[in-house]
Amino acid sequence: MRRTVTDRFDILIIGAGVSGIGIACRLRREFPHKRLAILERRAAIGGTWDLFRYPGIRSDSDMFTYAYEFLPWDKPDIFAGARTIQDYVSAAADTFDLSKDIRFGQRVVSADWDSASSSWTVAAERDDGDAERYVCGLLIACTGYYDYDRPYTPDFPGVQDFRGRLVHPQLWPVDLDYRDKSVVVIGSGATAATLVPAMAGTARNVSILQRSPSYYFNVPAREFLFRPLSWLLPQKTASRLLRKRNLVLQYWLYKACRRWPNFMRRLLLRHVRKAVGPDVDMRHFTPRYSPWDERLCILPEDDLFKALRRGDASIVTDRIESFTRSGLRLASGEELAADIVVSATGFNLRVFGDVAVSVDGEPCAPRSRMIYKGVLVEGVPNLAAIFGYVNFPWTAKVDLAGNWLCRLLRHLDDRDAAVAVARDRGTNRLDSSIMDALNSGYVRRGGAILPRQGAQPPWQVAHDYFLDRKTLLDDPIDDGILEVA
Repeated sequence: MRRTVTDRFDILIIGAGVSGIGIACRLRREFPHKRLAILERRAAIGGTWDLFRYPGIRSDSDMFTYAYEFLPWDKPDIFAGARTIQDYVSAAADTFDLSKDIRFGQRVVSADWDSASSSWTVAAERDDGDAERYVCGLLIACTGYYDYDRPYTPDFPGVQDFRGRLVHPQLWPVDLDYRDKSVVVIGSGATAATLVPAMAGTARNVSILQRSPSYYFNVPAREFLFRPLSWLLPQKTASRLLRKRNLVLQYWLYKACRRWPNFMRRLLLRHVRKAVGPDVDMRHFTPRYSPWDERLCILPEDDLFKALRRGDASIVTDRIESFTRSGLRLASGEELAADIVVSATGFNLRVFGDVAVSVDGEPCAPRSRMIYKGVLVEGVPNLAAIFGYVNFPWTAKVDLAGNWLCRLLRHLDDRDAAVAVARDRGTNRLDSSIMDALNSGYVRRGGAILPRQGAQPPWQVAHDYFLDRKTLLDDPIDDGILEVA
């Protein structure tokens, strides 16, 4: 028998990944008296970092900037694996005693705002089939932007004839043994760039099969200034200095790529030529698009290029004509033998974790709304949606959004108010989405379901960290657009 339990909170957060925990830590620190809960559909903290289990999975942002501002990274390692990041996020939760506030195994299915009571009613289903109901004042969606259950895999012709094993990194089988096997990784993005060096040397051979190349950017594996600065300064101060430096460097790298694309293209490709050596055909590493039309692939210590130079890995640029019994037949006529094919072909977008949002019973589709200051959903009372950057560390935006939510709650408390809603009084809504700064395949496939972009501030999502710092940390809450009651 299904049972329904109703619990009441001041603040309810959906998702216990890096976004949900980061926001919760700030709110718990600033408002220890408010009742707060986090609903997480999985059985552990970490979100993405608990979901993905493929070999070599790591951050593709440096950890000094990916770490929360309030809990600086305390290691010289610039990148970290999934388990290390999960431990870090758990440590942040423990720092603010959040463990008791997390409800695991709860899939949120709907959220309805009731204007008469100025509250959200949130319905969730537990793993055991029971139903839960929550009532809260402020609802914060920290669900990321992709579908955890259904990754993107193209309809490969002839795949039913393949006698090997086809896997997707998002659903990596725990029993997959690739020792002494021929592996083909389809894709040229960050996942492929991570998988191939991790599998090379254990598999008999690993091949990247790509339709078009990506841009690669080398970063050291360890921060050489971390130890010297830690001797001279308190460790947290040293980490914060490195964080600020890296934020500035990443900001100007992105700006340079957008402002001087031809120059940056030559610079990036010159590095690739030096790293792969003179014997590699550069057509495998020469993208058809400009830098940062899609995300750069970060390579710690050029690990992918080292695997290619050693002969542990190879790269093929071609289209798939069909799967065969023993591998893949390409448009050029070449055949790639494979015992295992990894479809590192990306993911499907999903907004608000597929939670059905409504206001007084009227459905509210994300694609019909803009995002105010990159935090609040247009026209919907007390609903925040946390989206990280597409061109910067995800958590840099989480930190700023959490800080602004604290400012908003203090503003409401000072005025003895309970409701905040941002309304567009003009015609700012555009047809483009909040992620249209990227031209990646997953954005082209699923951009129609995302919230819309605005023509001007505060409805523009600019993916600009330093502009957001001013908007979210300094600009007044009372701006004539945000209504409080």
